[in-house]
Amino acid sequence: MTSGSTTKSACRVVVLISGNGSNLQALIDYPARNYDICCVISNRPEAFGLERATKAGIKAAVLDHKNFESRERFDQTLMQLIDSHQPDLIVLAGFMRILSSGFVQHYTGRLLNIHPSLLPLYKGTNTHQRVLDAGDKEHGVSVHFVTEELDGGPVILQAVVPVIAGDTKDSLAARVAIQEHRIYPEAVTWFAQGRLDIAANGVCLDGKLLPAHGIQINQI
Repeated sequence: MTSGSTTKSACRVVVLISGNGSNLQALIDYPARNYDICCVISNRPEAFGLERATKAGIKAAVLDHKNFESRERFDQTLMQLIDSHQPDLIVLAGFMRILSSGFVQHYTGRLLNIHPSLLPLYKGTNTHQRVLDAGDKEHGVSVHFVTEELDGGPVILQAVVPVIAGDTKDSLAARVAIQEHRIYPEAVTWFAQGRLDIAANGVCLDGKLLPAHGIQINQI
């Protein structure tokens, strides 16, 4: 399925990026894609992900955060831009901004993020090195609904990646990235199918409450 062949009734998705856009590419290339990526927005004009979007025939837009005097003003303008595309879902794919409460509340239940750790472990940045420093035997990646708590929203799906003797943060990051590209499109597909809901005490898939770690799969 190409970006121009999705049906009019497909789930409309806006993807927010700040850099390379490898997860965006995974979303574009997903063979079972049942969603329409209607726009890709970056807060950095130099983001390579914008080229990925253009190459795929997807509308690309830049909203440079440096042009705004406050986080709140940037987020307000970003919301207006997003809403002009009437999306059903907003997907954060390497969007390196801490979002304001007003932004998160505006999109409650339809805002997804992917984080390179087995949440609730290792929220924040530099997760691969922190895992190595702690001597953990497992690492991984989590897809979750976004809430006002940084990396604290309920988890939908996780992939577990073993830590191998001799791993560096770069080698570990590379294996985690493979799983990111595997599970993010799957979670977005579930949402597009109407199978996902956010509840007061977690995430429901097909009407059933998931465990705190969501659906957990092992590296293949």
